[in-house]
Amino acid sequence: MSGENEATATPSGPRPEPIRFFGTTWVDHSDGYALRRAGVAVGSLAAAAAGAFVLRLGYEGLTIAKVGGVVNAMVVVAFAVCSALAFRRTWEGFVRRPEAPADPSVERSMQSLRMIGFIGALLAYFFRSLLEAPGEKLHRAEYDEARARHERRRGARTGNPAARAKASRRRRKHP
Repeated sequence: MSGENEATATPSGPRPEPIRFFGTTWVDHSDGYALRRAGVAVGSLAAAAAGAFVLRLGYEGLTIAKVGGVVNAMVVVAFAVCSALAFRRTWEGFVRRPEAPADPSVERSMQSLRMIGFIGALLAYFFRSLLEAPGEKLHRAEYDEARARHERRRGARTGNPAARAKASRRRRKHP
């Protein structure tokens, strides 16, 4: 029955944008929001740990192959730099909308860096989920702004336009 009420009583105005794993529960922190945040934090940390384990296996494979200290150092530095860039890029995506790149190839190369530095992206997701739903602050600011715009537009249209026209005519006749 509650589904019928929700379908018939659709509120006018802007609707909140859903966030991955949270839907629109970030608006009023309902329907297990805290439990979802804990699950996202634990899941992203577990995925980062599993990824680090896989990278360690790969590094041990390089050690067994005896490719040399320079190659080992380059691999470690490459993953560290890519992880740092992925962390920063992911964290900034939670705070503000990314700008449209002038060159699409730049975005494709950043996707490659984020894939290589996936541990950094997962850690950014983990740390952000300790504070809020990842991206909640950005979505909340945009939603509040859209609601305020809607209320301003709606407030300017309230009342009967015909009654306002009559009142303005009466004021003009009697100075």
